[in-house]
Amino acid sequence: MAIQTVMDHTGDTRHSFDAGDRAAIEVARKRFSEFTGAGFTAAVRTGPGEQRIIRTFDDKAEETLFFPRLIGG
Repeated sequence: MAIQTVMDHTGDTRHSFDAGDRAAIEVARKRFSEFTGAGFTAAVRTGPGEQRIIRTFDDKAEETLFFPRLIGG
């Protein structure tokens, strides 16, 4: 089971999907496009406390994290 975790001002929301189900992968791909299109940064976990930023959907990733764009000055 793969998961997409979206971080925002309310905390986090987790979206699980079966990485072996083509329809579920397409839903996850669309979600990836929606969040990155809205300015979120996407990253995959590479180890404990480690992430790598990604620019395209990775259907092999066990966990993808979405971080909102930081705004401030």
